[in-house]
Amino acid sequence: MTKKKGLFIKGTYFDYPSLFFVVFLVCFGLMMIYSASSFVANRDWGNSSHYVIRQFIFACIGFIMMFIFSKIRYQVYRNLTWIMYVAQLVLLFLVFFIGKTTNGSTRWLYIGPIGFQPSEIAKMVIVFYMAHACTTRVKALETIKGTAEVLAPAALFIIIIAIENLSTAIICAAIAGCIWFVVTPKMRYVFVILIAGAVAMPILVMLQSYRSDRITAWLHPEDAKNGYQTLQGLYAIGSGGFFGRGLGQSIQKLGFIPEAQNDMIFSIICEELGIIGAVGLIIVFLMLIWRFKFIAEGAPDRYGSLIVVGVISHVGVQVLINMCVVTNLIPNTGVTLPFISYGGTSLVFLLIEMGVVLSVSRQIEPIGMMENAA
Repeated sequence: MTKKKGLFIKGTYFDYPSLFFVVFLVCFGLMMIYSASSFVANRDWGNSSHYVIRQFIFACIGFIMMFIFSKIRYQVYRNLTWIMYVAQLVLLFLVFFIGKTTNGSTRWLYIGPIGFQPSEIAKMVIVFYMAHACTTRVKALETIKGTAEVLAPAALFIIIIAIENLSTAIICAAIAGCIWFVVTPKMRYVFVILIAGAVAMPILVMLQSYRSDRITAWLHPEDAKNGYQTLQGLYAIGSGGFFGRGLGQSIQKLGFIPEAQNDMIFSIICEELGIIGAVGLIIVFLMLIWRFKFIAEGAPDRYGSLIVVGVISHVGVQVLINMCVVTNLIPNTGVTLPFISYGGTSLVFLLIEMGVVLSVSRQIEPIGMMENAA
Protein backbone atom coordinates (compact mmCIF):
# COMPACT_ATOMS: atom_id res chain seq x y z
CA MET A 1 0.00 0.00 0.00
CA THR A 2 1.38 3.43 -0.96
CA LYS A 3 1.49 6.12 1.64
CA LYS A 4 -0.08 9.27 0.20
CA LYS A 5 0.88 11.81 2.88
CA GLY A 6 4.01 13.93 2.98
CA LEU A 7 6.42 15.05 0.29
CA PHE A 8 8.04 11.73 -0.52
CA ILE A 9 6.55 8.43 -1.66
CA LYS A 10 6.93 5.48 0.70
CA GLY A 11 5.47 2.83 -1.60
CA THR A 12 7.50 -0.17 -2.76
CA TYR A 13 6.18 -0.53 -6.33
CA PHE A 14 8.35 0.72 -9.21
CA ASP A 15 7.69 0.48 -12.92
CA TYR A 16 10.89 -1.27 -13.97
CA PRO A 17 9.90 -1.80 -17.65
CA SER A 18 9.65 1.98 -18.14
CA LEU A 19 12.96 2.47 -16.37
CA PHE A 20 14.58 -0.17 -18.58
CA PHE A 21 13.42 1.52 -21.81
CA VAL A 22 14.65 4.93 -20.62
CA VAL A 23 18.06 3.59 -19.57
CA PHE A 24 18.37 1.69 -22.85
CA LEU A 25 17.58 4.77 -24.94
CA VAL A 26 20.07 6.94 -23.05
CA CYS A 27 22.85 4.32 -23.33
CA PHE A 28 22.09 3.78 -27.01
CA GLY A 29 22.20 7.55 -27.47
CA LEU A 30 25.63 7.77 -25.84
CA MET A 31 26.92 5.05 -28.15
CA MET A 32 25.57 6.76 -31.27
CA ILE A 33 26.79 10.20 -30.18
CA TYR A 34 30.32 8.80 -29.90
CA SER A 35 30.02 7.13 -33.29
CA ALA A 36 28.54 10.20 -34.98
CA SER A 37 30.84 12.79 -33.40
CA SER A 38 34.22 11.09 -32.92
CA PHE A 39 35.74 12.33 -36.20
CA VAL A 40 34.59 15.93 -35.81
CA ALA A 41 35.41 15.97 -32.08
CA ASN A 42 38.96 14.78 -32.76
CA ARG A 43 39.35 17.36 -35.56
CA ASP A 44 37.96 20.31 -33.61
CA TRP A 45 38.87 19.46 -30.02
CA GLY A 46 41.71 16.95 -30.28
CA ASN A 47 39.64 14.42 -28.36
CA SER A 48 37.32 11.98 -30.12
CA SER A 49 35.33 11.53 -26.89
CA HIS A 50 34.67 15.25 -26.32
CA TYR A 51 30.93 15.19 -27.06
CA VAL A 52 30.13 11.82 -25.52
CA ILE A 53 31.91 12.72 -22.26
CA ARG A 54 29.87 15.91 -21.96
CA GLN A 55 26.67 14.02 -22.73
CA PHE A 56 27.58 11.32 -20.20
CA ILE A 57 27.98 13.96 -17.48
CA PHE A 58 24.54 15.39 -18.29
CA ALA A 59 23.10 11.86 -18.37
CA CYS A 60 24.42 11.23 -14.85
CA ILE A 61 22.92 14.51 -13.64
CA GLY A 62 19.66 13.62 -15.39
CA PHE A 63 19.44 10.17 -13.80
CA ILE A 64 20.07 11.64 -10.36
CA MET A 65 17.29 14.18 -10.96
CA MET A 66 15.02 11.43 -12.32
CA PHE A 67 15.50 9.38 -9.15
CA ILE A 68 14.80 12.40 -6.93
CA PHE A 69 11.63 13.37 -8.84
CA SER A 70 10.44 9.75 -8.85
CA LYS A 71 10.45 9.85 -5.04
CA ILE A 72 8.45 13.10 -4.81
CA ARG A 73 4.66 12.88 -4.78
CA TYR A 74 3.54 14.40 -8.07
CA GLN A 75 0.50 15.96 -6.31
CA VAL A 76 2.74 18.66 -4.78
CA TYR A 77 3.19 20.26 -8.20
CA ARG A 78 -0.48 21.31 -8.29
CA ASN A 79 0.14 23.98 -5.64
CA LEU A 80 3.20 25.18 -7.55
CA THR A 81 1.53 25.45 -10.96
CA TRP A 82 1.23 29.23 -11.13
CA ILE A 83 4.63 29.78 -9.50
CA MET A 84 6.21 27.63 -12.21
CA TYR A 85 4.16 29.40 -14.87
CA VAL A 86 5.21 32.92 -13.84
CA ALA A 87 8.85 31.87 -13.38
CA GLN A 88 8.84 30.34 -16.87
CA LEU A 89 7.37 33.53 -18.36
CA VAL A 90 10.19 35.54 -16.77
CA LEU A 91 12.80 33.17 -18.25
CA LEU A 92 11.23 33.41 -21.71
CA PHE A 93 11.26 37.22 -21.60
CA LEU A 94 14.85 37.25 -20.33
CA VAL A 95 15.88 35.43 -23.50
CA PHE A 96 14.86 38.50 -25.53
CA PHE A 97 17.06 40.79 -23.44
CA ILE A 98 20.09 38.79 -22.30
CA GLY A 99 19.84 35.58 -24.33
CA LYS A 100 22.86 34.33 -26.25
CA THR A 101 22.57 33.96 -30.02
CA THR A 102 23.81 30.67 -31.51
CA ASN A 103 23.52 29.71 -35.18
CA GLY A 104 21.32 32.74 -35.83
CA SER A 105 18.80 31.96 -33.06
CA THR A 106 18.58 33.50 -29.58
CA ARG A 107 17.53 30.67 -27.29
CA TRP A 108 20.12 30.36 -24.52
CA LEU A 109 20.47 31.83 -21.04
CA TYR A 110 23.68 31.56 -19.06
CA ILE A 111 24.23 31.48 -15.30
CA GLY A 112 27.99 31.74 -15.12
CA PRO A 113 29.40 28.91 -17.26
CA ILE A 114 26.12 26.95 -17.21
CA GLY A 115 23.85 27.47 -20.21
CA PHE A 116 20.30 26.23 -20.75
CA GLN A 117 17.34 26.77 -23.05
CA PRO A 118 14.24 28.04 -21.21
CA SER A 119 12.12 26.65 -24.04
CA GLU A 120 13.11 23.12 -22.94
CA ILE A 121 11.78 23.82 -19.45
CA ALA A 122 8.62 25.27 -21.01
CA LYS A 123 7.64 21.83 -22.33
CA MET A 124 7.50 20.49 -18.79
CA VAL A 125 5.70 23.58 -17.42
CA ILE A 126 3.07 23.24 -20.17
CA VAL A 127 2.46 19.65 -19.04
CA PHE A 128 1.95 20.72 -15.42
CA TYR A 129 -0.25 23.70 -16.32
CA MET A 130 -2.53 21.82 -18.71
CA ALA A 131 -2.87 18.84 -16.36
CA HIS A 132 -3.83 21.19 -13.53
CA ALA A 133 -6.20 23.36 -15.61
CA CYS A 134 -7.95 20.41 -17.22
CA THR A 135 -8.41 18.78 -13.81
CA THR A 136 -9.78 21.77 -11.91
CA ARG A 137 -11.83 23.32 -14.72
CA VAL A 138 -13.48 20.37 -16.41
CA LYS A 139 -16.88 22.10 -16.50
CA ALA A 140 -15.36 25.17 -18.16
CA LEU A 141 -14.35 23.03 -21.15
CA GLU A 142 -18.02 22.60 -22.02
CA THR A 143 -18.24 26.19 -23.31
CA ILE A 144 -16.15 28.05 -25.88
CA LYS A 145 -15.51 30.88 -23.40
CA GLY A 146 -14.32 28.48 -20.70
CA THR A 147 -12.16 26.61 -23.20
CA ALA A 148 -10.54 29.87 -24.28
CA GLU A 149 -9.84 30.79 -20.65
CA VAL A 150 -8.18 27.43 -20.02
CA LEU A 151 -6.07 27.51 -23.18
CA ALA A 152 -5.12 31.21 -23.08
CA PRO A 153 -2.19 30.88 -20.62
CA ALA A 154 -0.76 28.00 -22.66
CA ALA A 155 -1.28 29.97 -25.88
CA LEU A 156 0.67 32.91 -24.41
CA PHE A 157 3.60 30.57 -23.75
CA ILE A 158 3.45 29.16 -27.23
CA ILE A 159 3.29 32.56 -28.95
CA ILE A 160 6.30 33.89 -27.02
CA ILE A 161 8.33 30.78 -27.82
CA ALA A 162 7.26 30.82 -31.49
CA ILE A 163 8.78 34.25 -32.07
CA GLU A 164 12.26 32.74 -31.87
CA ASN A 165 11.80 28.95 -31.72
CA LEU A 166 8.92 27.72 -33.87
CA SER A 167 9.81 24.04 -33.56
CA THR A 168 9.60 24.07 -29.75
CA ALA A 169 6.38 26.08 -29.98
CA ILE A 170 4.88 23.37 -32.19
CA ILE A 171 5.83 20.70 -29.63
CA CYS A 172 4.36 22.77 -26.77
CA ALA A 173 1.17 23.27 -28.79
CA ALA A 174 0.98 19.52 -29.43
CA ILE A 175 1.40 18.78 -25.71
CA ALA A 176 -1.34 21.24 -24.75
CA GLY A 177 -3.56 20.02 -27.58
CA CYS A 178 -3.23 16.34 -26.68
CA ILE A 179 -4.04 16.91 -23.00
CA TRP A 180 -6.99 19.10 -23.92
CA PHE A 181 -8.20 16.60 -26.54
CA VAL A 182 -8.27 13.81 -23.94
CA VAL A 183 -10.62 15.73 -21.63
CA THR A 184 -12.65 18.00 -23.91
CA PRO A 185 -16.34 17.07 -24.22
CA LYS A 186 -16.85 19.29 -27.29
CA MET A 187 -15.13 17.86 -30.34
CA ARG A 188 -16.13 20.77 -32.55
CA TYR A 189 -13.84 23.01 -30.54
CA VAL A 190 -10.91 20.87 -31.71
CA PHE A 191 -11.56 21.83 -35.32
CA VAL A 192 -11.77 25.51 -34.38
CA ILE A 193 -8.32 25.35 -32.78
CA LEU A 194 -6.87 23.41 -35.73
CA ILE A 195 -8.15 26.05 -38.15
CA ALA A 196 -6.69 28.83 -35.98
CA GLY A 197 -3.34 27.04 -35.94
CA ALA A 198 -3.39 26.62 -39.71
CA VAL A 199 -4.01 30.36 -40.13
CA ALA A 200 -1.28 31.31 -37.64
CA MET A 201 1.40 29.07 -39.15
CA PRO A 202 2.12 31.14 -42.31
CA ILE A 203 2.34 34.30 -40.17
CA LEU A 204 4.88 32.68 -37.84
CA VAL A 205 6.90 31.44 -40.81
CA MET A 206 7.11 34.95 -42.24
CA LEU A 207 8.41 36.40 -38.96
CA GLN A 208 11.87 34.95 -39.65
CA SER A 209 13.42 34.77 -43.13
CA TYR A 210 15.29 31.53 -42.41
CA ARG A 211 11.97 29.70 -41.96
CA SER A 212 10.91 30.35 -45.55
CA ASP A 213 14.41 29.26 -46.64
CA ARG A 214 13.83 25.94 -44.89
CA ILE A 215 10.59 25.43 -46.80
CA THR A 216 12.46 26.07 -50.06
CA ALA A 217 15.15 23.59 -48.97
CA TRP A 218 12.46 21.03 -48.14
CA LEU A 219 10.82 21.32 -51.55
CA HIS A 220 14.10 21.42 -53.50
CA PRO A 221 16.99 20.17 -51.34
CA GLU A 222 19.15 19.62 -54.41
CA ASP A 223 18.85 23.27 -55.50
CA ALA A 224 18.78 25.28 -52.28
CA LYS A 225 22.00 25.97 -50.41
CA ASN A 226 20.10 25.44 -47.17
CA GLY A 227 19.20 21.92 -48.28
CA TYR A 228 22.77 20.65 -48.00
CA GLN A 229 22.28 19.07 -44.57
CA THR A 230 19.05 17.38 -45.61
CA LEU A 231 20.56 16.06 -48.81
CA GLN A 232 23.58 14.62 -47.01
CA GLY A 233 21.25 13.00 -44.48
CA LEU A 234 19.29 11.34 -47.28
CA TYR A 235 22.56 10.07 -48.78
CA ALA A 236 23.36 8.51 -45.40
CA ILE A 237 19.97 6.83 -45.12
CA GLY A 238 20.13 5.52 -48.69
CA SER A 239 23.66 4.14 -48.36
CA GLY A 240 22.78 2.26 -45.17
CA GLY A 241 20.45 -0.11 -46.95
CA PHE A 242 18.70 -2.87 -45.04
CA PHE A 243 21.47 -3.94 -42.64
CA GLY A 244 23.68 -0.82 -42.61
CA ARG A 245 27.41 -0.30 -43.10
CA GLY A 246 28.15 -1.39 -39.54
CA LEU A 247 28.52 0.46 -36.25
CA GLY A 248 31.15 3.19 -36.56
CA GLN A 249 31.44 2.82 -40.34
CA SER A 250 29.45 5.87 -41.44
CA ILE A 251 30.93 7.92 -44.28
CA GLN A 252 28.60 10.91 -43.99
CA LYS A 253 29.68 11.65 -40.41
CA LEU A 254 33.17 12.51 -41.70
CA GLY A 255 32.32 16.18 -42.02
CA PHE A 256 29.60 15.84 -44.68
CA ILE A 257 26.63 16.19 -42.32
CA PRO A 258 27.08 19.32 -40.16
CA GLU A 259 26.90 18.45 -36.45
CA ALA A 260 25.76 14.91 -37.14
CA GLN A 261 25.45 14.18 -33.41
CA ASN A 262 22.58 16.65 -33.05
CA ASP A 263 19.33 16.82 -35.05
CA MET A 264 20.53 14.51 -37.84
CA ILE A 265 21.75 11.62 -35.69
CA PHE A 266 18.91 9.41 -36.94
CA SER A 267 20.46 9.51 -40.42
CA ILE A 268 23.72 8.14 -38.96
CA ILE A 269 21.74 5.40 -37.20
CA CYS A 270 20.16 4.47 -40.53
CA GLU A 271 23.54 4.50 -42.30
CA GLU A 272 25.36 2.39 -39.73
CA LEU A 273 22.57 0.08 -38.53
CA GLY A 274 20.31 0.15 -41.59
CA ILE A 275 16.55 -0.13 -41.74
CA ILE A 276 16.72 -2.93 -39.16
CA GLY A 277 18.38 -0.65 -36.61
CA ALA A 278 16.05 2.27 -37.35
CA VAL A 279 12.93 0.11 -37.00
CA GLY A 280 14.32 -1.40 -33.80
CA LEU A 281 14.78 2.07 -32.32
CA ILE A 282 11.23 3.06 -33.31
CA ILE A 283 9.92 -0.09 -31.62
CA VAL A 284 11.72 0.84 -28.37
CA PHE A 285 10.12 4.30 -28.45
CA LEU A 286 6.72 2.71 -29.07
CA MET A 287 7.25 0.30 -26.18
CA LEU A 288 8.08 3.21 -23.87
CA ILE A 289 4.93 5.06 -24.95
CA TRP A 290 2.91 1.85 -24.63
CA ARG A 291 4.15 1.40 -21.07
CA PHE A 292 3.34 5.02 -20.21
CA LYS A 293 -0.16 4.41 -21.55
CA PHE A 294 -0.76 1.84 -18.80
CA ILE A 295 0.61 4.22 -16.18
CA ALA A 296 -1.80 6.91 -17.39
CA GLU A 297 -4.71 4.48 -17.23
CA GLY A 298 -3.80 3.32 -13.73
CA ALA A 299 -2.96 6.72 -12.25
CA PRO A 300 -4.62 7.40 -8.88
CA ASP A 301 -6.30 10.58 -10.16
CA ARG A 302 -7.04 12.63 -13.27
CA TYR A 303 -4.14 15.00 -12.58
CA GLY A 304 -1.57 12.21 -12.58
CA SER A 305 -3.11 10.64 -15.65
CA LEU A 306 -2.95 13.91 -17.60
CA ILE A 307 0.67 14.49 -16.59
CA VAL A 308 1.57 11.16 -18.16
CA VAL A 309 -0.51 12.00 -21.25
CA GLY A 310 1.50 15.21 -21.59
CA VAL A 311 4.82 13.38 -21.34
CA ILE A 312 3.65 10.79 -23.88
CA SER A 313 2.71 13.65 -26.21
CA HIS A 314 6.08 15.34 -25.75
CA VAL A 315 8.15 12.25 -26.48
CA GLY A 316 5.91 10.94 -29.26
CA VAL A 317 5.56 14.24 -31.15
CA GLN A 318 9.26 15.08 -30.87
CA VAL A 319 10.31 11.64 -32.14
CA LEU A 320 7.85 11.92 -35.02
CA ILE A 321 8.99 15.43 -36.01
CA ASN A 322 12.70 14.55 -35.86
CA MET A 323 12.35 11.43 -37.97
CA CYS A 324 10.13 13.21 -40.50
CA VAL A 325 12.69 16.02 -40.81
CA VAL A 326 15.59 13.61 -41.32
CA THR A 327 13.68 11.74 -44.04
CA ASN A 328 12.58 15.11 -45.58
CA LEU A 329 8.87 14.48 -45.08
CA ILE A 330 8.56 17.92 -43.46
CA PRO A 331 10.77 21.06 -43.47
CA ASN A 332 13.79 21.16 -41.18
CA THR A 333 12.75 22.38 -37.72
CA GLY A 334 15.83 21.83 -35.57
CA VAL A 335 14.16 19.30 -33.25
CA THR A 336 16.39 16.78 -31.47
CA LEU A 337 15.69 13.04 -31.18
CA PRO A 338 14.72 12.45 -27.51
CA PHE A 339 17.37 10.66 -25.41
CA ILE A 340 19.53 10.10 -28.50
CA SER A 341 20.69 13.48 -29.87
CA TYR A 342 23.49 15.47 -28.24
CA GLY A 343 22.16 18.17 -25.93
CA GLY A 344 22.52 18.43 -22.16
CA THR A 345 19.53 20.66 -21.38
CA SER A 346 17.15 18.52 -23.40
CA LEU A 347 18.37 15.27 -21.83
CA VAL A 348 18.28 16.49 -18.23
CA PHE A 349 14.72 17.83 -18.47
CA LEU A 350 13.53 14.76 -20.36
CA LEU A 351 14.84 12.59 -17.54
CA ILE A 352 13.13 14.84 -15.00
CA GLU A 353 9.87 14.25 -16.88
CA MET A 354 10.57 10.52 -16.74
CA GLY A 355 11.02 10.86 -12.98
CA VAL A 356 7.61 12.53 -12.67
CA VAL A 357 6.01 9.70 -14.66
CA LEU A 358 7.73 7.14 -12.42
CA SER A 359 6.35 9.08 -9.44
CA VAL A 360 2.87 8.52 -10.83
CA SER A 361 3.63 4.83 -11.36
CA ARG A 362 4.84 4.43 -7.78
CA GLN A 363 1.42 5.46 -6.50
CA ILE A 364 -0.41 2.80 -8.50
CA GLU A 365 -1.44 -0.36 -6.73
CA PRO A 366 0.63 -3.21 -8.25
CA ILE A 367 -2.43 -5.42 -8.74
CA GLY A 368 -4.22 -2.65 -10.67
CA MET A 369 -1.16 -2.12 -12.80
CA MET A 370 -1.03 -5.82 -13.69
CA GLU A 371 -4.70 -5.78 -14.65
CA ASN A 372 -4.15 -2.79 -16.98
CA ALA A 373 -1.20 -4.49 -18.68
CA ALA A 374 -3.07 -7.78 -19.10
